[in-house]
Amino acid sequence: MTEVTRTDDSFHVFDTTLRDGAQREGINLTVADKLAIARYLDEFGVGFIEGGWPGANPRDTEFFARAAAELELEHARLVAFGATRRAGGKAAEDPQLAALVTSGAPVITLVAKAHDRHVELALRTTLDENLEMVRDSVEFLRSQDRRVFIDCEHFFDGYKANPEYAVSVVRTAHEAGADVVVLCDTNGGMLPGGVREIVADVLARTGARLGIHAQDDTGCAVANTLAAVDAGATHVQCTANGYGERVGNANLFPVVGALEIKYDRRVLPAGRLAEMTRISHAIAELVNLTPSTHQPYVGYSAFAHKAGLHASAIKVDPDLYQHIDPERVGNTMRMLVSDMAGRASVELKGKELGYDLSSDRDLAGRVVAKVKEQENLGYTYESADASFELLLRDEVRGSRDRFYTLESWRTISEQGPNGFTGNEATVKLWAKGERRIATGEGNGPVNALDQALRTALEGIYPPLATFELVDYKVRILEGQHGTGSKTRVLIESTDGAATWSTVGVADNVVAASWLALEDAYTYGLIRAGLEPTE
Repeated sequence: MTEVTRTDDSFHVFDTTLRDGAQREGINLTVADKLAIARYLDEFGVGFIEGGWPGANPRDTEFFARAAAELELEHARLVAFGATRRAGGKAAEDPQLAALVTSGAPVITLVAKAHDRHVELALRTTLDENLEMVRDSVEFLRSQDRRVFIDCEHFFDGYKANPEYAVSVVRTAHEAGADVVVLCDTNGGMLPGGVREIVADVLARTGARLGIHAQDDTGCAVANTLAAVDAGATHVQCTANGYGERVGNANLFPVVGALEIKYDRRVLPAGRLAEMTRISHAIAELVNLTPSTHQPYVGYSAFAHKAGLHASAIKVDPDLYQHIDPERVGNTMRMLVSDMAGRASVELKGKELGYDLSSDRDLAGRVVAKVKEQENLGYTYESADASFELLLRDEVRGSRDRFYTLESWRTISEQGPNGFTGNEATVKLWAKGERRIATGEGNGPVNALDQALRTALEGIYPPLATFELVDYKVRILEGQHGTGSKTRVLIESTDGAATWSTVGVADNVVAASWLALEDAYTYGLIRAGLEPTE
């Protein structure tokens, strides 16, 4: 591993996505996944990356072996996690501590019991022996030239039950040579006021350098982390996107965003904050979880504005309804167009799409009226930017962009003798003066329609060969009844370089899907630089 530049050691951003974050239900990381995430975290600029527990499982052992050969960390130090030695033993003879040393990690985090009941019931040893386990383990690892952090498990619950003993664990670790003693809200039950009070007391009584590790069971992990910083903690443990056991851990990105922007504390290398949104989404893709659209700072909706009142103010000054400039964290402001929109919303959205509507109040008014009329029928444009842009183009040009004229379409679903169901669609249309008839088969009527339409047009419009439907959502609209309800379909399409979303509403799912498909093809062809022909 090559280590090049480091951030100031006076404050630590410590990431434990690869260990604690991986305990989230539904996450199962391969060694390759862990190496890739480590590279992203290092690129973001965290100071420490906890890679796992070498010696406890083969995957983490392999990770550290491969990391030594494959990872070139520019900003971060790699950390191995383990536990204090066994009761009644000696640290120098403990195989688990030996595995931590063998891992090659320059920093070791040891979990230690700080709650008296856990010592007696879980470790089945005495309170004094637990303190000796902490002292012996830290001194041994320090003798092996390792930097040592101590995670005091269940610290806050232990402090409430027996404050003198909990503090004695911190003091023992500090006196033995631990660089940082981390106070862990393992059960996630603390609130910010309590965290602030306890951290301040422990700091005053021990003089140790303190860190915070907060679980999110009360929804306060980020707030608790910042409360600990307010009280004097200089080491924060987080996970990317808040991944972790149960409901998760303190989320790395809101914590770092608050420290950098709200506290004006430089905890990342210069220029790295602007990579936050990209890094968040990249890690979400690696763990195969959809990025949270409403996550602070980095969510797709974090700077999205829908209400007309907001839009009117944002038109004057974007800061009136945004707590920061989204570009500082690599995000963007978005205007959502809905039946709540006014002229300001439409003008701002038009500007976002490249249309200046500010000088034509009548045009903006017609677009607003059209949006409200369509949304009353069940359309939604806040999730279908491509369909809104086509609506806007219609009003600007005074006519609908068309690359073909539809004559008819139909679908057939057949049930075979052994339960097999076949779907076939036929499309008849005119394009560039030529009548085209095409048939398609698919695993459903919509897929069959897509294949038929593609077959009919690909010879005339070659860019269609790059189009792909990547997401499909159906919603039965409220206020309707049973199988006769009105249906809304949202389709997401891609050409390999960009994605776009379109919407269709009709009395049945196939008709609604056809309308969304038509918009998807039309928008994609316009994006490819083709001019409408009909």
